[in-house]
Amino acid sequence: MTEKSTNEVGSSPKRLPFLAWVIAFLVAGLLIAGANRLFRGSERKTTDANLVIGTVPDFQFTTQDGSILSKADLLGKVWVVDFFFTRCPGPCPVMSSRMAEISKELKKAKDVRLVSVSIDPENDTPAVLSAYAKRLNADPSRWSFLTGPKKEIDAFTTKGMLQVLATDPAGVPTHSTRFLLVDREGRIRSARKLEEPELVQKLLIDIGSLLREPKAVQSTPSVP
Repeated sequence: MTEKSTNEVGSSPKRLPFLAWVIAFLVAGLLIAGANRLFRGSERKTTDANLVIGTVPDFQFTTQDGSILSKADLLGKVWVVDFFFTRCPGPCPVMSSRMAEISKELKKAKDVRLVSVSIDPENDTPAVLSAYAKRLNADPSRWSFLTGPKKEIDAFTTKGMLQVLATDPAGVPTHSTRFLLVDREGRIRSARKLEEPELVQKLLIDIGSLLREPKAVQSTPSVP
């Protein structure tokens, strides 16, 4: 065997790994690019105009300052709704802190309201809710804490807003930890769980999407 042929034979194993790396690199690049396009294409818009989870029923509940808030008062605005109770030993403080973050981020958004519904209305009187709201520095013109007759609250929560509500063996209420986003027409458009990563950022994006939708609801004129 000549020296040339020996070198050629000896160098072959060195070329194959190099070529394999080149091929692998190209294939990996194509896969990454394809996966990225697939992700962007399949990523669900947070507030699909065709997606409606449900419609908020009519209600009239009492706020932390003793006034009455109804569905009609919120039509034409985008609202975030959560369920809590002031003596909650579980997730409620975290939920309220998330709502406070949203409120802080949206100080200048006049068309956004936050609504926290107590599922323990027998304990959470307007005075109790007022003290709770003050601890959160909640602006009552933008963030309402609601209470009312227990049967009405229960029906609103489960039948109206389609959220879980129960009582544990110790008599402590248990409830949904979802944040519901309601559009200007009073339709529930998204429901995000408390444990979702980057929850506040996602809700802010949802809110922004709904704020950009056309205002289809106008104030109902009073009947003479």
